[in-house]
Amino acid sequence: MNLKGKRAIVTGGTRGIGKAIVLDFAARGCDVVFTYQSSAEAAKSVEAESGKFGVKILGIQADASKLAEAEKTITFALENIGGLDILVNNAGITKDNLLLRMSEDDFDKVISANLKSVYNYTKAAFKPMMAQRSGKIINIASVVAIIGNPGQANYVASKAGVIGFTKSTAKEFASRNITVNAVAPGYISTDMTEKLNDKQREAILTMIPLKRIGTPEDIAKVVSFLASSEADYITGQVIPVDGGMAM
Repeated sequence: MNLKGKRAIVTGGTRGIGKAIVLDFAARGCDVVFTYQSSAEAAKSVEAESGKFGVKILGIQADASKLAEAEKTITFALENIGGLDILVNNAGITKDNLLLRMSEDDFDKVISANLKSVYNYTKAAFKPMMAQRSGKIINIASVVAIIGNPGQANYVASKAGVIGFTKSTAKEFASRNITVNAVAPGYISTDMTEKLNDKQREAILTMIPLKRIGTPEDIAKVVSFLASSEADYITGQVIPVDGGMAM
């Protein structure tokens, strides 16, 4: 899964799964532009940590929910790392609540951050990828988009939308030699899952055949595979990385 000489954009790259993807790409020889929402300090930390791999790793502040910001990021990548071969749509948020208590604003913000962001970056990235007649787009969905989850109607709807968007764009882009796939993480050890108490964690483990919560690196390895030439004949697929949970 060598990515030497490749150039990538990873949205939401300062923590959790996004950070793991940035570091895994860097370790495989890929130059990366990653986006962050607010923490310049966290972005500088990722840049410094990635520097040991001898590739270009650059953070840019951008709101993934806005098309103009996505276009700005694509332009930044073209100017600073010389092109775009790989796009990973990872940025996302949660605002969990039971539907009867969920505000309209919380629904709209999650859909915008998690689903519209994928539209924004995919649309902006398509032109340079089309011009070179190659590209890899990997969208981070979620296992709950497949099985549902109470208290997450907004999040589940957004991630189910990502899966449908993945399949449609895979069919649209195939003739240009651009593949589009999705990875559907299960319960992964990130800032989001750190909020779980022991009882909640035990309940989750009973649903996972492998009896462990996954790591961001578990996801990053699958993303790197899909971004590599070894996955050239795979498109329009959703790959759960969930310890068997959806099974």
